[in-house]
Amino acid sequence: MKESRITAILTVAGMLAAMWVFELIDSFLMFGHLDRAFGLRAWDLDSPWTVFTAPFMHGNLEHLIGNSLPFLVLGSLVAFSGLGRFLLTTLIIIVVSGVGVWLFSTPYSLTVGASGLVFGYFGYTVLRGVIERKTVDIVIMICVVLFYGTMIWGVLPQYPGVSWQAHLFGFIGGLVAAYALPRRDARRAQINPGHEGGAQGRYYGI
Repeated sequence: MKESRITAILTVAGMLAAMWVFELIDSFLMFGHLDRAFGLRAWDLDSPWTVFTAPFMHGNLEHLIGNSLPFLVLGSLVAFSGLGRFLLTTLIIIVVSGVGVWLFSTPYSLTVGASGLVFGYFGYTVLRGVIERKTVDIVIMICVVLFYGTMIWGVLPQYPGVSWQAHLFGFIGGLVAAYALPRRDARRAQINPGHEGGAQGRYYGI
């Protein structure tokens, strides 16, 4: 499990590094062409795969800088549950956030940025503390609420040019992931049922 956590946290760092590489290339070499090619365009049926690429694109360096620290912190807290769970949580958030943006944004408007993931990780860590009811999850939940609790207002329409749809549906995606994925003790019971007779299986978690 320890190895899985370390790998998951390194995955978070790798994802953030990829965002920086893409943005530096887009800002200084491509002049916005990457955003237009890989960003999510609402109501556009020609490139549905951009649901998965848009979170890695950013409008400019300021946009990326604003997302970097909360992505790294909240993503690492989700990664503490293990690599498999982190990847599944990330996938659920990306899909729910992307579909919400595609359906409810202004037709053919372009959305980029990792804020949907940030709000999704926020929602996941908060609800997971309630569901798991383990000391470490409750401590994480309390810390997240104390340091990032004001983020919740970002799910409301406030500023032009800011995708509240990505925030809202990313947050919903995080709640869905926290509720849908099995509790860690239930997963452990499936992999390692009982203590009698035979070798015990290793638990990696998801």
